[in-house]
Amino acid sequence: MAVVTKNILIGVITILPIVLTFYLFYWLVVSTETLLGAQLMQWLPARLYIPGLGVVAGLALSFVVGTLMHTYAVQRIFAHSERLLYRLPLVRIVYPALRDFVDYFSPMKKKEFQQVVAVSFGDEGMQAIGLVTQADMARMPNGFGEEGSVLVYLPMSYMIGGYALLVPTSRLRPLDMSMDEAMRFVLTAGVTGSNPPPASPDRPPGK
Repeated sequence: MAVVTKNILIGVITILPIVLTFYLFYWLVVSTETLLGAQLMQWLPARLYIPGLGVVAGLALSFVVGTLMHTYAVQRIFAHSERLLYRLPLVRIVYPALRDFVDYFSPMKKKEFQQVVAVSFGDEGMQAIGLVTQADMARMPNGFGEEGSVLVYLPMSYMIGGYALLVPTSRLRPLDMSMDEAMRFVLTAGVTGSNPPPASPDRPPGK
């Protein structure tokens, strides 16, 4: 039974990440097709509609929006619309947090201050992996910013939260890690490693 249980566990560990990844993409495709496909069916003759047009329309819409966001006029309109969202009850609590998190990974956002660092604590050699989120003290709350410091986000393992700390730059050491590698490493408590090792023929994945 021990051998059977071990092989089942190895199988689950091998299959689960693949299944969840493809299910996420499946959910995105189905949701886009359901939402936009239903709209297209109302505007197009039945003989012209084919399954998948909703997904194509979603990709085309995203491309158009992304292109327009490079223009000054659209940026101003979008900024005005966001100011309206910030005034709505409940929405003004949830939307800014989601917007800031997504913007952190946006290719339109300047990346010079966004880096992965090791944060030293005390004199005992303890370190934590953090993400520099703000280095401009002029954008910090009054009385919180301090010259020679940056704001560092320390994510907690298994996605249960995190801390934003003002840390002196003398306590930081840049790490040669991408944002994706750092988030994967921290959120899984280091179980995944910074780089996933290649599968070995004589070593089952996940072992």
